Amino acid sequence: MSDSEFHRIKRLPPYVFAEVNAMKARARAAGEDIIDLGMGNPDQATPQHIVDKLIEAVQDPKTHRYSNSRGIPGLRKAHAAYYKRRFGVDIDPETECVVTIGSKEGLANLANAITSPGDTILVPNPSYPIHPFGFILAGASIRHLPVGYNDGPPDIHEFMEVLERATRHSIPKPLALVLNYPSNPTAKVVGLDFYKPIVDFCRKHGIYILSDLAYSEIYFDIEPPPSILQIPEAREVAVEFTSMSKTYSMAGWRIGFASGNKKLITALARIKSYLDYGAFTPIQVAATAALNGPQDCVDQVRQMYKQRRDVMIEGLAAAGWTVPSPDASMFAWAPIPPQFAHLGSLEFSKLLLQEAQVAVAPGIGFGEYGDGHVRLALVENVHRIRQACRNIKDFFRSNAAGAAASKDPAARAELLDAGAAPKEKANAS
Repeated sequence: MSDSEFHRIKRLPPYVFAEVNAMKARARAAGEDIIDLGMGNPDQATPQHIVDKLIEAVQDPKTHRYSNSRGIPGLRKAHAAYYKRRFGVDIDPETECVVTIGSKEGLANLANAITSPGDTILVPNPSYPIHPFGFILAGASIRHLPVGYNDGPPDIHEFMEVLERATRHSIPKPLALVLNYPSNPTAKVVGLDFYKPIVDFCRKHGIYILSDLAYSEIYFDIEPPPSILQIPEAREVAVEFTSMSKTYSMAGWRIGFASGNKKLITALARIKSYLDYGAFTPIQVAATAALNGPQDCVDQVRQMYKQRRDVMIEGLAAAGWTVPSPDASMFAWAPIPPQFAHLGSLEFSKLLLQEAQVAVAPGIGFGEYGDGHVRLALVENVHRIRQACRNIKDFFRSNAAGAAASKDPAARAELLDAGAAPKEKANAS
């Protein structure tokens, strides 16, 4: 029996990233040095004082028992204190906050909590996969909003025009709208003036807002990205998801938060009470220490990503690839160079991997409107990023004529096969 016979599995398309991941695994097995800029997986160690608190907490046998599915009270209070000092927003840790096992789990479980089969959800395209597929798994229908895929700052007039049209033509009326700024994958940032008309519109039409703010602390040369909850009326319709994964290099620890509208928080907490007992208590204790402790480690992480960004953007420019410099997040959203545009993002990603030994994420994996781009993650050190740029420069130089040759499928196959013979010959010798 194939897993594709199951109803929810049938609603999921083939995982686009799997093709590139499989190629990457084969290349590494063959001894190739692959520079991986594909997955947004932080490479830095979690700050030592956080690790020390975990070790201290785990040595207490009382912490080995079941935890609290809503999150331990101390961690919820620490998160509320963070919102107060960072955004000037008061969060009730008892009724307006839930600790999640990463923001991804929180969004998926809230989708299950509030969605009925056939509900319509509005999701920008391109977007992080859990934004549409968390709701698809819950039985919803997705209406994609084609906004933000071009290179340039977000335009609230364009967004509102698309939002109004989608709402007008959706039957039934949309249940919820997903927002994500700083954006993954596009790295775009907005201010409160962007959120205000969206909040007003959603209040008027009874549409919930799910705001993903996972990259709130990874920003460069700009004002700190705002929270939608800084708009007082937003609390009537909005829940915001945040994460400790990137801010404190705690991706594998799986700690995030949902904050905001009491009705939605109550629904999420109830679903979670049936599904989990919360993250391991020592991890929550260490997360509390992270939020309440010294924040110089966050400044260091921010500066590290800024340095990597600058090295990458400058190196790619020297290679002949003009990529907009991101204002925030740990990603660059790179338009496919014109000479390779006809390949599409998946084939271009495969070509980069094979010819330059650089792995990137194909934009098509974030939605059809992402197909003209690839996403590059700042997850290698500056030495490796410089090497990646040199490899790409050499690839562009050696393949420029062939890449521009034709849109013919045979020519594409020839491009993807280019370089295989020399490598095989080298391996044979």
